[in-house]
Amino acid sequence: MKSLRNPNRRPTHPGAVLREDILPALKMTQTELAELIGVSRLSVSELVHERRAMSPEMAVRIATLLNTSPESWLRMQEAVDLWLVRQDSSKLAAIRPLNKSRLDLAT
Repeated sequence: MKSLRNPNRRPTHPGAVLREDILPALKMTQTELAELIGVSRLSVSELVHERRAMSPEMAVRIATLLNTSPESWLRMQEAVDLWLVRQDSSKLAAIRPLNKSRLDLAT
């Protein structure tokens, strides 16, 4: 399926969604969020300031609190992670796809 998202634009970090949309809408502080999900305020701060990735555990905690799915939070993080890897093409430059006959051996 082709995405409508511009591949040159960095995907939105899940912490930015919390910072810009969720916390203000709920009139909730980072400290209150941290207390409600049972993590340190520093963990929440690093997440909302995009200095920490959304871990599976954090996704489950936040999803449980907000009645959302952890998968949605992890998909946001995955999009950011993949975009970042693809920005440094030098890391992947030497890798070439296997030819079809070689791949057919695996099936």
